[in-house]
Amino acid sequence: MKRWWQYQKERFPLLAHGPLIFVFSLSAVSYSSLLRGNIALPSFSVGLTAFITCLLFFLQLRIADEFKDYDDDLAYRPYRPVPRGLIKLKELGYLVPVTLLIQAGLALWLKPQLLWFLLLVWFYWGLMWREFFVTKWLKAHPLVYLGSHMLIMPLIDLYASACDWLVGGAGHPRAALGWFLVLSFFNGIVVEVGRKLRAPTDEEKGVETYTALYGTKNASLLWLVALIVTSLAAMMAAYSIGILGGVAIVLGILVITAILLLIRFQGKKAGSGKALELFSGIWTILLYLSLGIIPLLWRVWQA
Repeated sequence: MKRWWQYQKERFPLLAHGPLIFVFSLSAVSYSSLLRGNIALPSFSVGLTAFITCLLFFLQLRIADEFKDYDDDLAYRPYRPVPRGLIKLKELGYLVPVTLLIQAGLALWLKPQLLWFLLLVWFYWGLMWREFFVTKWLKAHPLVYLGSHMLIMPLIDLYASACDWLVGGAGHPRAALGWFLVLSFFNGIVVEVGRKLRAPTDEEKGVETYTALYGTKNASLLWLVALIVTSLAAMMAAYSIGILGGVAIVLGILVITAILLLIRFQGKKAGSGKALELFSGIWTILLYLSLGIIPLLWRVWQA
């Protein structure tokens, strides 16, 4: 257990990821509820299923990365838990069916039809694990690689939202949910690029970062464009549930903060990339809180 505890601290820190995934999953449930005009807090069973299933989705993505990156980690990042021998790939492989069974059990418990959406996420996750069977081509086209892998985000959000609308008796999601799924895709890019922006002195040999690939200015622009597109999709999603004004103010403050951080980052000061990574996480939490959980709580309180 000590080995597994150390592994999660380094590669899947629950204290960091747990709150983020909780907000991510409950926001999808809450937003779907608001779209349906159902002003009520999610039931315990709905909230638990959405959160635990999403948490395990992200754990499965981490496990897939451990397998895909093993050779590179062995060559360039031997300090990581798997290449240094703390946890073996075989042990992580044994963990996969356990997570699948838990997810399937939760879906059957809440609503058996959820299994179809679960299978959809599993199928796409499997393709990602195999790099869509075009590994060399994808790695030669980093932006295509990024986009293809971020498509898992709206699929996960679709599953989480189905815990509301499908369980609530709706035969299909509301059309406006599409804006929420679009923002999930681009926000995934914000987080992924944000954690791979580094000052020149912080770059590691063999580690592909967007700053190493495209340079500081272009990589920063990529992150900012993803942030702005996410904001636009978020405002459309907010408009669909009548909360555009409040969300626009929150996003405006955050975008200005992001620009200030990017200006500081252009100075290429050592460690400045960490601020962008941290901001990406804070941005995500505030984005999802303002679109789902907070407005639902507010309307429940008003009712």
